[in-house]
Amino acid sequence: MTQITATRTALICGISGQDGAYLAQFLLAKGYRVVGTSRDAQMSSFANLQRLAIRDQVEVASMAMNDFRSVLNILARYQPDEIYNLAGQSSVGLSFEQPVETLESISVGTLNLLEGIRFLNRGIRLYNAGSSESFGDTGGAAANESTPFRPRSPYAVAKATAFWEVANYREAYGLLACSGILFNHESPLRPERFVTQKIVRTACRIAAGSKERLKLGNVDIQRDWGWAPEYVEAMWQMLQLPEPEDFVIATGETKPLAEFVAAAFSSAGLEWQAHVDIDQGLMRPTDLRISRADPGHAQQKLHWTAQTKMPEVVRQMVLAEKAMAENNSR
Repeated sequence: MTQITATRTALICGISGQDGAYLAQFLLAKGYRVVGTSRDAQMSSFANLQRLAIRDQVEVASMAMNDFRSVLNILARYQPDEIYNLAGQSSVGLSFEQPVETLESISVGTLNLLEGIRFLNRGIRLYNAGSSESFGDTGGAAANESTPFRPRSPYAVAKATAFWEVANYREAYGLLACSGILFNHESPLRPERFVTQKIVRTACRIAAGSKERLKLGNVDIQRDWGWAPEYVEAMWQMLQLPEPEDFVIATGETKPLAEFVAAAFSSAGLEWQAHVDIDQGLMRPTDLRISRADPGHAQQKLHWTAQTKMPEVVRQMVLAEKAMAENNSR
C-alpha cells in the first residue's frame, strides 16, 4: 500500500483499546496525524499505546461520546478527515450485567458522531465498528452483508442499532459512513476479561508452576478468530473507497472454543483437559452456538484476505505472554 502524500488527520474514538492501538500504529506508518479520544485523557494511561511504543506520536483528547456538545467540540477542534468509531462497552458477557451502559455507550455515541459530521458538513468519512454478534443464530450458515440481524445479547442489540444508524445517515444525508461487521479478532493487547486472553494467560501461569485451574463456560461454541492487526487494515481500506459500503471482515474459518483452548495449552507445553473445569456459573443467558462468516465481498472489493488463522493467532498470543512474564521477572 502507498504512503499518504498529504497529511490527513484521523480521529480514533476508543484508541485505548486493542483495535484503537493497532489502528493508530497502522495510520502513523501511513503518515497520518492521529488523534485519539477517551472519556478522561488526563487520567488514562493509554497502556496499549505505550506497549506499542507510539504514545508520544499520538495526540489525545477527552471526549464523552454520550455528550453531543463534547463530540462536536472535538470534531470542530481537530477537523478530522477520517473518524474511526471503536468506542463503547466491548464485552458481550459484561453487557448482560450492564445493559443500559452498553446500549447508551454504543448507540448514543454513534448517533452523536453522525450528527456532528452532518452538522459540520465537511465531508468527514466515518468508519463504525460493527460486530458479528448482531447476526445472532444463523443456524450454522455463513453470514454475509445481506444476512438479517437477530441479536441475542445487549451488546449485539447495541451494535445492530449503531449499524442501522450509520446506514440511515448514509442514505438520508449522503454521509460517507460505513460499518465493518467484524468477527472475533484477537491479539496480545486483549484484556483478560475476554475469554481468549483468560485462556492464554492462565495456560502460561500454569506452565510456569501455578496450581490454579482454568474455569470456562461452554467450550463447544464455535467462532471465527482472526488477528487484530490485520483487521485494522480492512477498516482503513473501507474508508478509501469512493462510495461507502459495509463489509464482513473475518477469516472464513470457524473453530470450536475447545480447539482454541487446546492450542493455547499445547503452545504452553500442556494438555488442556488436565487443567480445565467447566463452570455452569459462566454460562450466558443466551449464547451463539456457531458463528460463521462469508468474507467474500471484502476479498473481492477490498482485496483483503485474513492471513493469520486461529492456531497462529493463539501461538502469537502465548509467545507474547511468555515474553511479558520474562520481562516482568527481571
